[in-house]
Amino acid sequence: MLMEPIGISVETDDRVACSGYCSRCGRQHVLPVGPAARPARELLRALTRAGRIDLHEDESLADPRFSTAPLFGEARGHMFGVLVCRDRQGRTGVLKAFSGQFNGVWRVPGWVPPLVDVDALTAMSFGVERFIKRLGSDMAALPQGSPERTALADKRRAISRALMRDIHALYRIPNFRRELHPLPRIVLGDSGIPSGTADCCAPKLLGYAARHSLTPLGVAEFYVGRDNRSGTRRHGGVYASCKDKCGRILGYMLCGLEGA
Repeated sequence: MLMEPIGISVETDDRVACSGYCSRCGRQHVLPVGPAARPARELLRALTRAGRIDLHEDESLADPRFSTAPLFGEARGHMFGVLVCRDRQGRTGVLKAFSGQFNGVWRVPGWVPPLVDVDALTAMSFGVERFIKRLGSDMAALPQGSPERTALADKRRAISRALMRDIHALYRIPNFRRELHPLPRIVLGDSGIPSGTADCCAPKLLGYAARHSLTPLGVAEFYVGRDNRSGTRRHGGVYASCKDKCGRILGYMLCGLEGA
């Protein structure tokens, strides 16, 4: 298990870290930062000292793909998160996650894995994505506004949408009622599923905790690297979960936690 033992700090933070409306309960479920503020600061310091995310690896064996240096350049920053939780024996510990992929890598030792079967995802998307790229190349060779180019654009759009639906169906999302449903079944609203939904730190952390019978006590998501282009994320800042993606699934994911 990835939970690293820690003692619970007397320091608590009452800010809401993640929340969402639960259609089953008809109310909002909320998890605060709570005792996660201190381990978040400690992880930020560890990442700063090491300059990489493969923290459990000897420096001589460090993988250059996991360097944090690009986060301070044109690539800009990345979100990280920690979840403080308690196991069935009453022991407390901390889990850590990064949002989405890190430099194209989904799974890094010591970090919570994604909520999608990566091998199935790769097998499903590899050939289709190559075909989509080929359609794009074919389009580029045709005049703007020509019927042939329009037909190819429509075909590429339809294939891309179908692939995205299939990818979303691969995500299996747990909650604290011991339920497990595919992503399309639990997303609130009818506006479609934004790309990257369920890939942020909080869903990853909560999903791992639910699957391993761990009780969340607090979560903190923080930003590492150069400010994002909109200026809404700054290095070292702690931020609540996003509303447009996470907010549409976190109500379901947090359901049952009150009785855990």
